[in-house]
Amino acid sequence: MAERSDQLQRFVDAAFAAFDRHSREIQARRSVLQIFSRLETPGERRRGEGSQLPVCSHLSTALAIETGSDHLQRMIARFQAIEPLLIWRRREDSSGTSSENFEEGHANAMIVGPGGLEERSDAWIGVTLMAPGVRYPDHGHAPEEVYLVLSQGEFQHGTSEWFSPGIGGSFYNPPGIKHAMRSAETPLFAFWALLPDQTHEPISAARGSTDR
Repeated sequence: MAERSDQLQRFVDAAFAAFDRHSREIQARRSVLQIFSRLETPGERRRGEGSQLPVCSHLSTALAIETGSDHLQRMIARFQAIEPLLIWRRREDSSGTSSENFEEGHANAMIVGPGGLEERSDAWIGVTLMAPGVRYPDHGHAPEEVYLVLSQGEFQHGTSEWFSPGIGGSFYNPPGIKHAMRSAETPLFAFWALLPDQTHEPISAARGSTDR
């Protein structure tokens, strides 16, 4: 039976508490409960070292933000403990409506899921970091998704106008919906939790880690 490290388990526990506390929409809460129910069973542990990209120089600024929430501060602390083990990657497809500085100005890291600290296809949790003044391209994916935002910044999904969830803001993306995000004068930092449909074939580790 697979075993989960104490550091990762503490992060998963803190993430559940934070997502559960800050997710307001009915669909988001249902998705969060399903995701973390699946995570009660550990997946296969990934071995090896983590790696960063140049944009990770903004991590210290992003993580120093004052959230005003014990749940969020605990999640940040647990994330900091596992961050050195994460592999930060760029999105493979940067075409479309992204900003010119997108390639060097963003990074995604899978925490649990394809290419994450715990290899699994049934539940994904990851994080996105963007430098100031960067626009992420419009994109969509089959798994439904819940965002938990820990910075300023704007988001858009479907036909909505750009909106700012604020620090601790959370929202739900239905399967396949087109969505995007953009940072303002400070780095954008957000966690996301995805619930893959188990009737579909799992996405490969390379694509699951970058093209979301």
